[in-house]
Amino acid sequence: MTEEHRFPCDVCGADMRFEPSTGALNCDHCGAVETIDVSPWDSGAIKEMDFDRAIAANVPESDMEEVRVTKCENCGAQVEFHDEDHATECPFCATPVVIGTGVHRHIKPRGVLPFALTEKQGRTAMTDWLGRLWFAPNGLKKYARAGRQLQGIYVPYWTYDADTKSKYRGKRGTIYYVTKTVRVMVDGKPQTRTKQVQKIRWTPVSGRVARFFDDVLVLASTSLPKKYTDALAPWDLSALEPYNAEYLAGFRAEGYSVDLETGYTEAREIMRRRIVRDVKFDIGGDRQQIDHLETAVKDVTFKHVLLPVWMAAYKYRGKTYRFVVNAQTGSVKGERPYSAWKIAFAAITAAIVAAIIAAIYYNTQ
Repeated sequence: MTEEHRFPCDVCGADMRFEPSTGALNCDHCGAVETIDVSPWDSGAIKEMDFDRAIAANVPESDMEEVRVTKCENCGAQVEFHDEDHATECPFCATPVVIGTGVHRHIKPRGVLPFALTEKQGRTAMTDWLGRLWFAPNGLKKYARAGRQLQGIYVPYWTYDADTKSKYRGKRGTIYYVTKTVRVMVDGKPQTRTKQVQKIRWTPVSGRVARFFDDVLVLASTSLPKKYTDALAPWDLSALEPYNAEYLAGFRAEGYSVDLETGYTEAREIMRRRIVRDVKFDIGGDRQQIDHLETAVKDVTFKHVLLPVWMAAYKYRGKTYRFVVNAQTGSVKGERPYSAWKIAFAAITAAIVAAIIAAIYYNTQ
């Protein structure tokens, strides 16, 4: 099936949209407000899905869906569009795209983190962030402040749960000091001095650690540089709501381009780093060395979730600059533009100041 995320107003028939400030559906045409209908069976905890079954292509048909998407040839984003759309710009890179007829068959989202910030609040956060960039071109700042509205995008993520038990062998290092006599030259004459030299005493150790990982978050999109989306963390996943398409009214949603198995590979690396820290804490001492680490993983589950981002993609002097705002917390990250003349002016100013300081110094000697 094709999911459109459209909800006509009962009063006038116009499309309604989710309003972050009220948590309800608003009609911009007649002002009607509708509360979001939460079914009794949707009000509990969000259920996880079995990872092994999904990898074996044994996902129940009820957990799959087909969504009409258009793939941007520039950045690869797969973005949902409505049937009335024919041509538009990619919200991720501002490249013009013509709406196609392709569909993206994927695992349904289990959870959605509704937008908490309005477009106005997201724009304020972005312009404040731009204002703190000393070497950003003034023209870009003005263009961003006077530009079009930000795009509200739900970005796909995977979350993974896993029960892990690890056993290790290694060494615990204890720092101690010994006194060493050395010969030094003082005013051209040799003298004897003593100094403390650090040593490490290593003791073989072994042990076990266990950790249950809950909601290891992995970006399921390749449309934006990962360093930007990672910088939007942390996300309060306790605020996730069971998936309800009404939260998507008035927003776009990106289909995932990182598959479940690839996402799990990244999640395992995140888990590994956490387990290494656990092992080092368990070893104790002043230094730790891990010679062997073996981890058993079981009861792996996952879910597909959508997280909210306000986004701007501006074309300025032939180059695209992208900014993303965490629509839950207001944190901002983007591609940092630089103004060549501002950098040159700063360099010249620094050189003049250095020359003045040098002149004052030599004149006082």
